[in-house]
Amino acid sequence: MRIAVLGATGRIGAPLTRRLLSAGHQVKALSRGGAALDALVEIGAEPVIGSFDTGAGDLDAFFHDVDAAFLMVKTDWNNPHGHYPVVARRLVDALRGSPVKLVVTLTAIGADVDGPTGHFKGFADLEQTLDQLVDIDRVHLRAAWFMENLLAWTDAIAEHGGIGWSLDPDLKTNWVATGDIAALAAKELTEPTGERLVIREVGPESLTMPEIAAIIGKEIGRPVDYRFVDRGRKDVEAKFLDQFGTLEKWLDDNQTLEALNSHVVRFHGDPVPLPTTMEAFIRDVWKPHYLSVLAKDNQPESFFSWSSRHDL
Repeated sequence: MRIAVLGATGRIGAPLTRRLLSAGHQVKALSRGGAALDALVEIGAEPVIGSFDTGAGDLDAFFHDVDAAFLMVKTDWNNPHGHYPVVARRLVDALRGSPVKLVVTLTAIGADVDGPTGHFKGFADLEQTLDQLVDIDRVHLRAAWFMENLLAWTDAIAEHGGIGWSLDPDLKTNWVATGDIAALAAKELTEPTGERLVIREVGPESLTMPEIAAIIGKEIGRPVDYRFVDRGRKDVEAKFLDQFGTLEKWLDDNQTLEALNSHVVRFHGDPVPLPTTMEAFIRDVWKPHYLSVLAKDNQPESFFSWSSRHDL
């Protein structure tokens, strides 16, 4: 097969491209260029410089000689609500009239909800727009949190021994390793079901934040606790706006977390079983990063590390 991959140098696109090439498929790799793209070219990828996220490159021709495509949209935190509809429209315009028979799209939990769900609203917009492609088979991979997102708390755990966040402590949320998403996307692209629309919920590890903190603590041999951060506190909001982000980002995060805590955004069935467990991820990926943080001095403070302090 000849397959187009968007974001081919990213943490999902790169392993996906490598998997497809190793299986003997041809891959058109869309990227903004650089050493990561050069490395894919060395193993057989056909490079295309451009980005549907920015509109750069000859995007109208990108799909005109491929059988299938992997689609994903990079979040623009400067325009979280306006970005997804614009990129989705570019994708639909480029795919119409192309020979593409199948698209596999990375969306997210909450893409089934049409409402003020913060970050998840963009994925609902993306799916709804792509579903206008009624003549192309579509597989939407609705992912939960990436396990790699836990890397954001390595500084906090190294310095304060805890994770501060605003998910309810009793709420179980689903987590998935990006490598597992790449493997599943490769399977969906190369073993099509022939169905017009398929929804896959992706995020088999269902854990509370205290459970994740306990897994981390056991791996590193020191206690790690979870501290709920009340985003209704004016001092927390003021600190965020003063040092860490914009009002738009603050409000978007509030909607995202409220959508999860209220169970408006959730999985509705059994997620696709995937191999990477949280324990394995913490051992093999998170811990080496944590150890590298311990070896460094003067790490810049982030909202994640500030909100994990004991005296907050």
